[in-house]
Amino acid sequence: MADEALVSKVTSAPVGFAGPIGLSIRVVADFAVEGLRNVVVGANAADLHFKNANPGRDFTPNLYADLRNVVHGDLCPRCAGGVLEMWRGVEVGHVFKLGTRYSEAMKACFLDSDGKEQFVYMGCYGIGIGRTAAAAIEQNHDANGIIWPMAIAPFEVIVTMLNPNDASVRTTAEALYAELTALGVDALLDDRDERAGSKFADAELIGIPLRVTVGARGVKDGVLELQERRGGEKELVAIDAMAAAVAEKVRLAKA
Repeated sequence: MADEALVSKVTSAPVGFAGPIGLSIRVVADFAVEGLRNVVVGANAADLHFKNANPGRDFTPNLYADLRNVVHGDLCPRCAGGVLEMWRGVEVGHVFKLGTRYSEAMKACFLDSDGKEQFVYMGCYGIGIGRTAAAAIEQNHDANGIIWPMAIAPFEVIVTMLNPNDASVRTTAEALYAELTALGVDALLDDRDERAGSKFADAELIGIPLRVTVGARGVKDGVLELQERRGGEKELVAIDAMAAAVAEKVRLAKA
């Protein structure tokens, strides 16, 4: 960047008042300038500007080029009335153009329309497993932790025992876990001897899509609580219908 002394020497004005009118140096303008009309430009004098300046009439750049970075809301240069929208993206894979480097080594050719052999242009494609997981977490989380999409969740449901030392709770939870596994559901059994609050917090932190809570009261009443990680919706389901209900939710989420 030119320093203040050089700017003053070239434009006869302090920094901030340079303009294209009357300059004796090469002027390069962004393509966006070409279509501007009646704009304000610096007058190359302190505290002065020109109003209603027009390229082609009041000044003619030596060159138009793609200089500035686009921003949200810019007008489309190729379509009438179009407005640029910008969104964040996450890179999870790569595409590489390899040219003919490897096809020449392998003598991988094809016949063109004239019947002549030409080397195949090659490319390669790669999806980063770690990047995909990180991107999914970035887009699916809340203040309590991860919210895994069902399709890529490490487990689809967690069966949480509220009191693993209670024989009826343990028997019910282990039977449900076995039934879920037999139905092809990826289940995780939390039989740790921890407080219920800690177990719930851990389940939310690691983001398993569904949670079945097995407690002594529910077992006594013949029902268990099924909760979705996303949204937190809860419902009571009969013990003998729980495995099928979970399997159906998993199926619908993956459909």
